[in-house]
Amino acid sequence: MTDQGNNNQNISQNPFAALFSSLADAKQFASGQKQRRHADQQSVDSGESQSESDNSVSDSIEDNDDSVAEISRSFRSRQELCEQLNVNHMIQRIFLITLDNSDPSLRGGNGIPPCCVYLEEMAADLDGQDWLNMDTIEQALFSRLLLQEPGNHLIYMTSCSAVNLSADRDAGEKRVVPYLYACYRRAKEEITKVPEKLLSYAVQCKNLTVSNARTVLLTPEIYISQNVYEQLLDLLLESVRGAQFEEVVEFLEDVIASLLADQEVRTFGEVMVPVFDIFQGRVKDLDLCQLLLYSYLEILLYFSRQKDISKVLMEYIQPKDPNSGIQYQKTLLGTILNISCLLRTPGVVENHGFFLNPSRSSPQEMKVQESDIYQFMEQFHDKLYQILKNLLQQSSETRHLLLSWLGGCLQANMGRAKIWANQMPEIFLQMYASDAFFLNLGAALLKLCQPFSRPYSPKLLTFNPTYCLLKELSEEERRNRNVHARGLDKETCLIPVPPQQTVEFAQSYSLLTENLIFTQLTMYLGFHRLHDQMVKMNQSLHRLQGMWRDTQLSGGPAAAELREQFERLMTVYLSTKAATTQPAMLQNCLNLQASCAALLVQLSLGNQGPEHIPLTFPLPALENSLLCFVPEFFAENMGDFFIFLRRFADEVLESSAESLEHVLTFITVFMGNVDRMKNPHLRAKLAEVLEAVMPHMETLSPGAAQPIMFQRQRVFSTYRHAPQLAEALITVFVDIEFTGDPHQFEQKFNYRRPMYAILKYMWGEESYRESIKRLADYASENLEAMNPPLFLRFLNLLMNDAVFLLDEAIQYLSKIKILQLERDRGEWDSLAPDARREKESSLQMLGQLGRFHNIMSNETIGTLAFLTSEIKGLFVHPFLAERIISMLNYFLQHLVGPKMGALKVKDFSEFDFKPQQLVSDICTIYLNLGLLQTGISKRRRPTLMLPMNFWIPSCLP
Repeated sequence: MTDQGNNNQNISQNPFAALFSSLADAKQFASGQKQRRHADQQSVDSGESQSESDNSVSDSIEDNDDSVAEISRSFRSRQELCEQLNVNHMIQRIFLITLDNSDPSLRGGNGIPPCCVYLEEMAADLDGQDWLNMDTIEQALFSRLLLQEPGNHLIYMTSCSAVNLSADRDAGEKRVVPYLYACYRRAKEEITKVPEKLLSYAVQCKNLTVSNARTVLLTPEIYISQNVYEQLLDLLLESVRGAQFEEVVEFLEDVIASLLADQEVRTFGEVMVPVFDIFQGRVKDLDLCQLLLYSYLEILLYFSRQKDISKVLMEYIQPKDPNSGIQYQKTLLGTILNISCLLRTPGVVENHGFFLNPSRSSPQEMKVQESDIYQFMEQFHDKLYQILKNLLQQSSETRHLLLSWLGGCLQANMGRAKIWANQMPEIFLQMYASDAFFLNLGAALLKLCQPFSRPYSPKLLTFNPTYCLLKELSEEERRNRNVHARGLDKETCLIPVPPQQTVEFAQSYSLLTENLIFTQLTMYLGFHRLHDQMVKMNQSLHRLQGMWRDTQLSGGPAAAELREQFERLMTVYLSTKAATTQPAMLQNCLNLQASCAALLVQLSLGNQGPEHIPLTFPLPALENSLLCFVPEFFAENMGDFFIFLRRFADEVLESSAESLEHVLTFITVFMGNVDRMKNPHLRAKLAEVLEAVMPHMETLSPGAAQPIMFQRQRVFSTYRHAPQLAEALITVFVDIEFTGDPHQFEQKFNYRRPMYAILKYMWGEESYRESIKRLADYASENLEAMNPPLFLRFLNLLMNDAVFLLDEAIQYLSKIKILQLERDRGEWDSLAPDARREKESSLQMLGQLGRFHNIMSNETIGTLAFLTSEIKGLFVHPFLAERIISMLNYFLQHLVGPKMGALKVKDFSEFDFKPQQLVSDICTIYLNLGLLQTGISKRRRPTLMLPMNFWIPSCLP
């Protein structure tokens, strides 16, 4: 083989020849390199003989070998140069920094960002090096982060004349945390695009952004005029509003892992606490209907999902003083829970954003505003629910901390249920968390209860009420046994624990048990108080409206002042109503209360198994019943809720037929059964609940639409246990006579008020009417029994009430007449202002009492009238007949006798005094019982003729 052939073969076999487009180009390059070497050699060895180099065969072979090596070295140098150039360009694209400030026209535009920050000082330190590599990038990035005004160091990398504001903004980003995140994102893009040989460099750049972010958060004092924790929160906020939330989360996850790996300088908790401080400071002044609030809630949702942040969050929200109720509201979670459409400061309407100037707004405008509040509340409650759910599911540690927080919060705020709390609002506000706090907490907990809030859910039967009797547990025991509520052992239960009954506590309690107890206790401390406030505000509004109308005729400053009071109170009322009648929250509460009603019925049957058992009468005897561990507030909450629906959200009852059936069953079992519910006041309250859920046909104002009652009528008329329900009602009517309370005499009339309406409705339904008649028949057959029959005791109390109420009503009317005459004669005009106000207050109070007693006497005598229409034998029995006749005669003497001569009926119509109706009912009773003969006298007035020649003339006025 010739030298030339050998040389060609060596070049073709050299792997670096592949870098050229063809073998000819490689040969040409090798030839040029050879000639250059020869020229250099000649300049060095000019004295050597030409013939030695030309005639030596060995030199020729060596030359060929040298040319191959030269090609390899040259191409290796070229490859390294190309790689270095690519690395430099990649670093510039990721970090938008450079050491090259040469003329942009001399640079190639391929792979170079349009704008970079020129690191002048570093370029000077490197003595002319104008490229960045992996050895210098860490120093370069640190230098870039320390620049206070990076925008002052921008240079353009290309010769493009168009202004690129986006590139300027990105390269000149002053905030270190958003800048590092942007670098992280650009590094991720490079990883997906660069050749494999540059991949490791791109990964290093990404890791470098994470390590620098860690340094920034650990040593923020290095970075002058930078609030890095605020920047971190802003980064999350911007990503939530944009479409980069997942990418930001990925960046933060890497940073968190880096922070957790080394906590010598600062712990991870110390890094997150300033972020939480800023978060709380920002959200505390946000309103329910501000969209910004929901962006922050998304961030809090992320915090609750992230396992490391969630643990720090739970430690952060622990109150400074666990025994102070208001301290829980001052935590981050408490600050969120305090956001509502309720007034931030009770009574202060100024700067309130809802229902201002209600009298000047149309009903449609009010409805739209209420609808908007409902939508925001539903979204708000859903976020709160997700946050609590995440914290419960995140880990056993976060679950324990959250449940401990809830247990401590409820115990510290137990004073909210005390009577004095409503009477001293100034002290209340300083001691306990707000109404908004408890309303929102209750709504979130209600959503957590929905998986088992179905009346026939088998999960319900896993509830273990012995939880409520545990006390004096150590923290370790509370953690291990899942007992986080405190102070429940002091609560009164449905029935006392029998002396012979032993308590078998569980080794560990389910989350369902804790969740149900926490929810019911929260509703008891929160919803009950708001309901009471709404009732009082409703009464005050009616009073103010009447006073305003009276003063409008005379005009003057008094009318304007009353109008202003009415406006302010109406704003508070409408805001409270909107907060408490949110449809989704009401439905969730309805589901829970109906489920608890079914649960308590199962416990009353002694069911401790995994399946529900049917209800049958008579009820079985109680043995080792769990009812003695169930706090009374379970029944209180259920009653309070359905009474609230009747007053302020009646339409919800009509759409909840299945739930109403479970409520009727609960009332049937407990209302008349002292063995299953000892408290007579609570059993009497169930009568009010029964009145609330039954159909009601009230007299409406002209033009008002009659409420739909179809579903309620169907449930009531088809109820399977109608006879037992009627008996339970009469039983509680009798039992409430003696409660042991010092005020039992006055209380019984309030408790019996709703019972008259229920009896009247029952009498119109055949199944109920027949059951009442059977009770009357049994009483007729057992009049001489040692224990008087139930219906006989009922009639006796009914007649006692009728006599007392009518007497009291007439006495009140007489006192009202005296005060009205004094006022009309002008005797009040000469009184001092305080004395005049006292007189007016007395007249108002007497008017209320007179009205109440008039209504009650009308109802009592009216009840006797419809009962005697079909129950006759018991009334005309000699045992009762003489007493009934004497009572009716007494009524007529009072209603048409001389006492009524001075009282004109028209003067007392506003107090519901209806003597004509009373006399008519009394005559009806006479007629029903066959005790009356009628005739027309010469003066054409009816005359009543009683047995034993007892005459009462002029029975009708």
